[in-house]
Amino acid sequence: MPVYEYECQKCGTVTEALEKVGSKKRHKCPKCGSTRMEKLFSTFGVSPGGTTSTGSCPTGTCSLS
Repeated sequence: MPVYEYECQKCGTVTEALEKVGSKKRHKCPKCGSTRMEKLFSTFGVSPGGTTSTGSCPTGTCSLS
């Protein structure tokens, strides 16, 4: 199941929720109790081979690090 981020439209608190794709569940802000929550657009990362990445190139020669 993916993790989605929601932002409260009343107080601005951002929370995460683990839920099924296409879920219609209504979320409640843990800070102010408002149900005016908006799903945020977020990205995800995948590491090849199931290993974790430290953010640097394995060879140490990448120009992007």
